[in-house]
Amino acid sequence: MYIMVDIESDGPIPGDFSMVCFGAVVVEPGLSRTFYGRLRPISEAWDPEALAVSGFSREQVLGFDDPKEVMQRFADWLGALRTKRLVFISDNNGFDFSFVHWYFHHFLGKDPFGHSSQNLGSLYKGLVNDTFANFKHLRKTAHTHDPVDDARGNAEALLHMKQQMGLKISLD
Repeated sequence: MYIMVDIESDGPIPGDFSMVCFGAVVVEPGLSRTFYGRLRPISEAWDPEALAVSGFSREQVLGFDDPKEVMQRFADWLGALRTKRLVFISDNNGFDFSFVHWYFHHFLGKDPFGHSSQNLGSLYKGLVNDTFANFKHLRKTAHTHDPVDDARGNAEALLHMKQQMGLKISLD
């Protein structure tokens, strides 16, 4: 089962900086199964420009939920999907997966996704046989930096690639 994920952070790397919020969408028709988490910072370091992308202030994020509790809720949500195989996919998996993977291991000791992820842009580039191509025109939901909106738009693009462009992929 493919889970489209998008995160917002207050800096470039996990551990030194914090994941502010994230969204996840099960990639399936309807895109109705979603998860949203907001996490309190784990360090004193933060980049005002990076945080500004999320739309939150430092004062707001200081009042967000305990990261361990959020990651446990996410793990529970993933477990309730009752699938044998979870596939993490995102628009920028090098960034998004690094934060989610670090947070899962740091707070829970394991990552339900395992140690790998997939990149939506790379799938599209291969599908159209053009390393310069961009999938973003396939989104229906506007890219707002609300992580559930952004994950939904990316999931729409993946569904379009499967249903309209012939991408051979099993979303089960």
